[in-house]
Amino acid sequence: MSIIAGAIMITFAAVAGAIGNAMLFSRYLEGIARQPEARSLLFGQTFIGIGLVEALPIISVAFGIMVLLGLF
Repeated sequence: MSIIAGAIMITFAAVAGAIGNAMLFSRYLEGIARQPEARSLLFGQTFIGIGLVEALPIISVAFGIMVLLGLF
C-alpha cells in the first residue's frame, strides 16, 4: 500500500508542477503581448514564480521517494 501511496504522491507532484508552469508561462506571454516594454520586469518575476511553483513538487517527490523506500 505504501508503494501505491508513494507513486501517487510522485505522480500528482509532476502533474501539479506541469500545470503550474503552464499557467505561469501563459500569463508571462500574455503580459509581454500586452506590454512589450515590461518584458525585463516580467522575466525576473516569472523566474521567481517558477522557483515558488517548483518548490512544492520537489518536496512532494522527496516525500514520495521516502514513502516508496519505507523510510516514512
